[in-house]
This record gives sequence, C-alpha cells and structure tokens, in this order.
Amino acid sequence: MTRGTGMADAGQSTGSPGNATGAAEPDGRWNGVERALLRVRRLVLLCTLLPLAAVTALPLWLTAGPAWAAFGLLPLAAVAWGWGALGRNWRSWRYVERADDLLISRGVLWRQLTVVPYGRMQLVEVTSGPLERRYGLARVQLHTAAATTDATIPGLAPDEAERLRDRLTELGGARSAGL
Repeated sequence: MTRGTGMADAGQSTGSPGNATGAAEPDGRWNGVERALLRVRRLVLLCTLLPLAAVTALPLWLTAGPAWAAFGLLPLAAVAWGWGALGRNWRSWRYVERADDLLISRGVLWRQLTVVPYGRMQLVEVTSGPLERRYGLARVQLHTAAATTDATIPGLAPDEAERLRDRLTELGGARSAGL
C-alpha cells in the first residue's frame, strides 16, 4: 500500500485548505488519507445499491412490465453519481501537524477545518473495524476537553495511525503539563 494519496495529482498544494476562511498557512505539509479508504467506501456503495436495484427492478418487471422496471434502475444512477462524489470526498480529507495544533480539513461543498490544540487533547484512539482491517486501514479518533472539537481522521495506514497517536499523545502531554 502506498503512502501517496494523490494530493499532488489533484492539484492541491501544501498551502492552507481554505485561505478564504482566513486560516493561516500551516507550518508543515498536508497529508492525505490512503486510497484504500476510497475503495472501501465504493465497495459499501456497490454492496448497498446494486442489490437494491435488483430487488426493485425484478418485482416491477414481473408485476408491472418492463416500462415500470426502469424505475428500479434509479439506484444505478445513484451508484454513478456516488462513485464520483466519493472520489471528491476522499480527495478532500487531509491533515497537517503544526507546532501547537493539528489541522484536519475535509468536505467538498461544505469545507470544514478543525483545529485541535495539542494541550486540549485528552484521549487519542486508534480503531479499525473488520472492513478497515481487511483493507489495511485504521482511524484516529481525537477526544478533547470540549466535546464539540472531537475529531476523526479515517483511512490511515495502521503504522501511520499508531505513529500519529504516539506523537499526539506525546505533544498533548507536553503541552498540558503546564496547566
């Protein structure tokens, strides 16, 4: 599994994800999530909507005729749209470690930039469900002193997730020691 995420290929620079939001340029380089996350999400899309198309179109074909069975193909249109939407969403996920905080950026239509100060972190978890483990992925969950700033970074390689957990825990301990 490669660490490359296609960020450079997508024309996204190492600059701030939304200078229009007034965010300062980050100190480090933006990191994207693994491409396997896109494969997992597209697999879930197909496993959900293809059976739905079959169980909708077949009864309509048998009871109302082929013209009505065309309505059963609407989930296939949703698959086509969702395929591209998932790709755009995958490209939008990125994070950067700065001197005092972690920035997490995501979203296509509604961009969201989450700033998590190291000193406010209380717990950093690495989790991986069965499908994520199958595709070699892990998720980092950050819990902070304020419940509204909890953040998640999905689709990381397990080694990167553990490295990030260890680094954030170390930085969080060092920043909160003065409190």
